[in-house]
Amino acid sequence: MRKLFIFLILLIFPFKTLSHTDHYKNINKIEMEILKDGKVIGYCDYEFFHKDKFLEVQNSTEFEVKIFGVKVFSISSNAAEKYENGQLIYFKSQTIQNDKKKFVDLKYEKNKNNFLIHGSSYKGNASLDNVIGNWWNHRILESNSQISPLSGSIKKQTVTFIAEEKINLYGKEYLTHKFKLKSKDLNISEDKKLDFDIWFEPKSNLILKVGYKKMGYWEYKLKNLK
Repeated sequence: MRKLFIFLILLIFPFKTLSHTDHYKNINKIEMEILKDGKVIGYCDYEFFHKDKFLEVQNSTEFEVKIFGVKVFSISSNAAEKYENGQLIYFKSQTIQNDKKKFVDLKYEKNKNNFLIHGSSYKGNASLDNVIGNWWNHRILESNSQISPLSGSIKKQTVTFIAEEKINLYGKEYLTHKFKLKSKDLNISEDKKLDFDIWFEPKSNLILKVGYKKMGYWEYKLKNLK
């Protein structure tokens, strides 16, 4: 009965009270470890810079997968996003994925009330309903679409509440809400589909863990909070 009640509340009030960047005003850094099949292969860190009505978040992501000592998959990415009174006004990233360059340059066009994107996979306008596809902002759990932080492509998504679940991270237990985030379009190629399990802690308003399968099992785990 309790799980049904929580599910109904989420349907009626899907995180509208939780989507503000004010929830991160006391956070300076989020450090996440990236694991593949239980082995640490890299990191995904977010640094927060607060000034008056502005919030800037800088991301650095690095990981490398080797098989028998040979590199088979890697990413090196740096990004910066800026918010004014909770509204995304700027996002820029540079990424090297498997020796291939990717990029995003996004600006908020106030007079047109939309985003203008110049990316390696998409160039054009986008609705303000989109959220940048990253793991620090829990607004990703209430959005119907996300913008790839690597290439600028727009991906429609569905988010489903699964259940309350206790998880253990680095020796500490948390009570979380588990969600499934998937691509809305089931006809796109498998390598482009979204299919994530996300563990969100309502108490802290933080995404604690993300898991998905792609040539093995991947995890992003929140290790340190400053």
